[in-house]
Amino acid sequence: MKDEKSAIKSQDVTDNDANAPQDKTRRKLLKGAAVATAAAASSGLITGFPMIWAQNIKNITLRQFGTGVSNLNAIAEKCKEDLGFNLQLTSLDSDSVTQRAVTQPGSYDIADIEYWICKKVFPSRVLQPLDTSRLKLYDKISPLFINGKLTPESPIAQGTAPHTVGFVEGQNSTTFAKSPTDWMTLIPTIYNADTLGIRPDLINRPIENWSDIMDPAFKGKASILNIPSIGIMDAAMICESMGAVSYVDKGNMTKEEIDKTIDVLIEAKKQGQFRAFWKSFDESVNLMASGEVVIQSMWSPAVAAVRSRGIPCVYQPLKEGYRAWGGGLGLASHLSGLELDAAYEYLDWYLSGWVGAYLNRQGYYSAAPETSKAFMSEDEWGFWIDGKAATSDILSPTGQLMEKAGAVRDGGSYWDRMGSVACWNSVMDENKYMIRKWNEFTVS
Repeated sequence: MKDEKSAIKSQDVTDNDANAPQDKTRRKLLKGAAVATAAAASSGLITGFPMIWAQNIKNITLRQFGTGVSNLNAIAEKCKEDLGFNLQLTSLDSDSVTQRAVTQPGSYDIADIEYWICKKVFPSRVLQPLDTSRLKLYDKISPLFINGKLTPESPIAQGTAPHTVGFVEGQNSTTFAKSPTDWMTLIPTIYNADTLGIRPDLINRPIENWSDIMDPAFKGKASILNIPSIGIMDAAMICESMGAVSYVDKGNMTKEEIDKTIDVLIEAKKQGQFRAFWKSFDESVNLMASGEVVIQSMWSPAVAAVRSRGIPCVYQPLKEGYRAWGGGLGLASHLSGLELDAAYEYLDWYLSGWVGAYLNRQGYYSAAPETSKAFMSEDEWGFWIDGKAATSDILSPTGQLMEKAGAVRDGGSYWDRMGSVACWNSVMDENKYMIRKWNEFTVS
């Protein structure tokens, strides 16, 4: 998602955000620590609880790893400011995230992962089910992560929709539940609807379909991303748009459907259609900014990064809809005691608005939209969420110009974009077979 979408992973938030409300005082004390300390205090053994708490909390460090989309220094700094403890961040690409989550469970406390990765990771018991009763802001989470529907009438898109792997049956279960329970796999934090990026100044016709990436006019100037579980979904959108493959479920292809999809890609590669296959955010930005590529799979902040260089770049809405992804925070199975209490406090803080607004300003969506709205100006919310024309310049979280006054977000409002999702990033039943065939394509 973010590797994947590491647009501004090393940047710091501005010191004075005029659009954010004044920071609240430190949130209430963690439940576990409060209970333990209160018991000691009532026995007469100690006094001055707030000081005792401050001494304890400053020594806590939670180790979080994930993709670059949301492992941002500004979040760690704000966490320290608001909650008092340290957040140590490590950013990796999606494949490395999956591998580390399963093979090095002692190396992290918090896993910031996408839901399709969760499908690979959670059955290994490296993460503990999350008790929703401990989340004060659970009811602020978007219904997309609870029942899969943007509105009660919305259809559920194909692929690994977050709600399908969002809950387990019980506290000690690794079986994904078919409906919401009291135990979540991840606390959702971020999501978006992805499409193709284009250079309108170098393309002389309208781009309306995913299949346009295969137009011979763009021979040698097209690119797709090389993360198999994501790239195969873009490929499915392309092949279906071309009429080359008809899928029962793009998110869970049969071997025959995988073969047909890869055959289309290999043939296009032989014909010289693709300039490159990118795997990192920076690669996609440089390919587009240089003009080597004029149409490609892309991520929203990568388009913004190209624009920030004064180069035209559009995140193009397409008739067939978007490919969506969503991510969240999972807690390592080994977490307990004061560190587990701190982790739950961190989860609630993450949903409380500041982080959501920060992510919204990058072009993503907060999983708790109502709370993030309070940390954005009316104009920012109108541009990023409501699809309205900006009344003033739109700035990034770090104060850089992203859009000039009068601009309208590519694809329109939140409801237009997320309401047009055709599929979610996915892990298929034939995942191992798919990866083998994808590798045949990239090395062919």
